[in-house]
Amino acid sequence: MTVGNMESAELFDAGKKGRGLRATKELNAGEVVFAEASFSAVVFDSLATQVCHSCFRHQVKLHRCAQCKFAQYCDRTCQTACWDEHKQECGAIKKIGKAPSENVRLAARVLWRIHRDTGIVSDTQLISVDKLEDHVADLPEEELKQLNRDVQSFLEYWSYGRKQHSVDYILHLFGIIKCNAFTMSDQRGLQAVGVGLFPNLCLVNHDCWPNCTIILNHGNQSALSSALHSQRRIELRALGKISEGQELTVSYVDFLNLSADRQKKLKERFHFECTCEHCSQHIKDDLMMAAAESEGNKPSADKVKEVTAFSKECLEKIERARVEKDYQEVVKLCRECLEKQENVLAGTNLYKLRVLSVASEVLSYMRSFPEAAGCARKMVEGYIKLYHPNNAQLGMAIMRAGVTHWHAGQIEVGHEMICKAYGILMITHGPNHAITRDLESMRTQTEMELKMFKKNEHAYHSMRDAALKSQPKVSSS
Repeated sequence: MTVGNMESAELFDAGKKGRGLRATKELNAGEVVFAEASFSAVVFDSLATQVCHSCFRHQVKLHRCAQCKFAQYCDRTCQTACWDEHKQECGAIKKIGKAPSENVRLAARVLWRIHRDTGIVSDTQLISVDKLEDHVADLPEEELKQLNRDVQSFLEYWSYGRKQHSVDYILHLFGIIKCNAFTMSDQRGLQAVGVGLFPNLCLVNHDCWPNCTIILNHGNQSALSSALHSQRRIELRALGKISEGQELTVSYVDFLNLSADRQKKLKERFHFECTCEHCSQHIKDDLMMAAAESEGNKPSADKVKEVTAFSKECLEKIERARVEKDYQEVVKLCRECLEKQENVLAGTNLYKLRVLSVASEVLSYMRSFPEAAGCARKMVEGYIKLYHPNNAQLGMAIMRAGVTHWHAGQIEVGHEMICKAYGILMITHGPNHAITRDLESMRTQTEMELKMFKKNEHAYHSMRDAALKSQPKVSSS
């Protein structure tokens, strides 16, 4: 699909939800509804020297803009590609002597682009950026104060002599960014590295159990089609069959929260009451708070309450230890918590899943692969009962669990999980995404190892042990 092609979607009046997008034809699972390049985007302040400001790829060595000394690029190609976007920013940074915050930089890039393209950059853009909702009137006092501080910083940064705008208009622009900006990841899709604005994507409404997913795809630079070389673009992909005329929806929040918690987040962040079926009917809330059950026996309500409170407190300690990189303490706390949860909280209970997630991640980092694999397997079993079968986060979790089992020498389970993850990510990410291509390689490799394992199990394990011993041990500090 070419970037900007909107033949499969159209704008319509979605009633109480306001504007929305609906399908103009029947769509199948994995089909790209539309792809859209960012209107404007910036790298996070914290990663400004680690990520290319043009293509948003992580690079070990970046080349700094000789003029402003702030923007960083992979090479001359990336710098040239970004010059139209950086030109005025470069002069403004030189003028004030330093780069402002990412919010101010994004607002300025948006406004410069509105001036250049009158807010509509192509025939396929369905709405002008400054016509998007800002929800400024709905902001709590503290958030409004911060927005006004950003406006003042912006006015200092905005180049002297350029077209001036009222404070209200600039505030409107910051409100639009606050409500509509999309977090952007690096080339592997594993770390958030920046933020951007995608006008057509902003028109897709929320549902906690959506029929579409958004994926950042920086493109396959080796592809023959130049359409696949586009940088900083999103793809809206169908998660299953969508009928002609059906509204297109995505989830603005992670489904793995109780319906009341999701509604609270949506109200605070996006200023609307979620009335989707899963929220209205509290679907899967019972599973997310379920107690363990063995042969018809359940723990008492008091016991469940006690272990839930212990789990909440323990998760706070785990997070503090993780921030401090005290991974031995993280593992110790996780083990204590999981032991306390045993036979009390069900495998789908959110607090159990959160501990299992941290435990599997940290144990893998510390190369305790057999124990990490056990935690990852239990976590995936819970996720499968809760997430949409084609959820991207589910696919990523199964992929990580598969790799952990592979490292643990549990090649059959590892291969099975990697194949399952590949099936999901082919729908959510597509065949040209870097993660899917990596997963395809992993699938091939584990398949070869599986054949070797079945042919001579002893020889296979001897080979693996020798390979693992030759790898450097990861420090836990």
